[in-house]
Amino acid sequence: MIAIKDFQNFFFIGIAGAGMSALAQYLKGTGKNVSGSDRYFKPGIYNETKAKLEAEDIRCFEQNGEGIHSSVQLIIVSTAIEDTVPEVQKARQLNIPIIKRSELLALISKTKKTIAVGGTSGKSTTVAMLFDIFEYAGWQPNLISGAGLTRLIKEGKIGNAKAGGGEWLIMEADESDGSIVEYNPEIGLLLNIDRDHKDLPDLIRLFTQFKNNSKIFSVNKSHILAAELSQNNLYDFSADKNIPAGYIAENFEQKGFAVSFTINKIQFSLKAIGRHNMENALAAATTASIAGIDLATAALALENYEGIYRRHQVAGQKKGIWLIDDYAHNPAKCAASIQACQPVAEKLIAWFQPHGYAPTKFLRTDYVTEIAAVLRPQDEIWMSEIFYAGGTTTKDISANDLVNDLKALNKNAFFIERRNDFPHEVKSHLNDNCCVLLMGARDPGLEAYAKYVWENL
Repeated sequence: MIAIKDFQNFFFIGIAGAGMSALAQYLKGTGKNVSGSDRYFKPGIYNETKAKLEAEDIRCFEQNGEGIHSSVQLIIVSTAIEDTVPEVQKARQLNIPIIKRSELLALISKTKKTIAVGGTSGKSTTVAMLFDIFEYAGWQPNLISGAGLTRLIKEGKIGNAKAGGGEWLIMEADESDGSIVEYNPEIGLLLNIDRDHKDLPDLIRLFTQFKNNSKIFSVNKSHILAAELSQNNLYDFSADKNIPAGYIAENFEQKGFAVSFTINKIQFSLKAIGRHNMENALAAATTASIAGIDLATAALALENYEGIYRRHQVAGQKKGIWLIDDYAHNPAKCAASIQACQPVAEKLIAWFQPHGYAPTKFLRTDYVTEIAAVLRPQDEIWMSEIFYAGGTTTKDISANDLVNDLKALNKNAFFIERRNDFPHEVKSHLNDNCCVLLMGARDPGLEAYAKYVWENL
């Protein structure tokens, strides 16, 4: 069995991805030599991720093999990297071991007391909240996340990793690629179970194994499927006082862009929106308490929580119109995002870009059902065509199919094939008490798109 201590020189193929860049930065922070390549790195073209990695002394190359040489001891590949990629072939010619991102994360997790956060929604936010609580308590936590923390981004970093030097590692455990079963955490945390990349029986099997691999397991008892995997009520949490659990959230209230609630009678306030963020904070405070940080300390820490990249990121307000950008991309997340933004304004106009033809087809009914259930009569949902990242696929579904399904349910649904047309076409639908919510994931151009919409509203 290989171990992190056996290697000094690492190379990441596909280093610009959120999961890969986090691992690269973490290893660099522990004193390793790290370099990598990505298909988005092109000569003469500025890439923000590349610039931030290089600022951390991580050398970046085009994805053409020039960065791989005999001194590299271990190659890490993302799930998107196929065996036909020339760099993989070059690594094999040089007999350099190749492992997947999830395998490296499992090796890293063995070197620390690990909190692994699982579930189909809310992982990145809960990890960020946990990190803030541990840092506030002075525990010098280590972080490996799927999204950048706003306060770390403000420091000029990507923000999704930190080698803190303490004994605890806070990380996401991903179910989408099945890698969640590779970890053996000190504390396993399960937020929820919803159909996303896999069918429910497959998800329940994965999360059951995750439970069995965890020394202590904490679940959201107010989520019916997660509740079935409870290990011990004392470790569990609930947003429903009628469901028994060791940690109970009550008295939820949202005013504008802030929420307040209590956990076991301790008052919490967050600069965030939506009941789902109360549940994320409840999960984080519960887990921190299990580790040894009291609820009052967690409440103080979360007063200063600044959020994470593209999770209800507020672009601003003009002419009475709020613009909010969000990473929501599966049915449950889209519905929760819409509900969270509804108290902000009288009318909500949501725009969504699905990603991947196969995932969109798989979740078609779920998208329609979940979104239709939360739209108010005055609200609207707009969709642009499915984002296609490349590779082999069958383009046998369109976002317009989802729009037509929603129209059949008498919802205000609109298809706008070219997303750049959206801010111009939507103008006649806006009023002076309105919130425009942008939703989508996986597309690296979405941040720039939010700026484009803001400039053209």
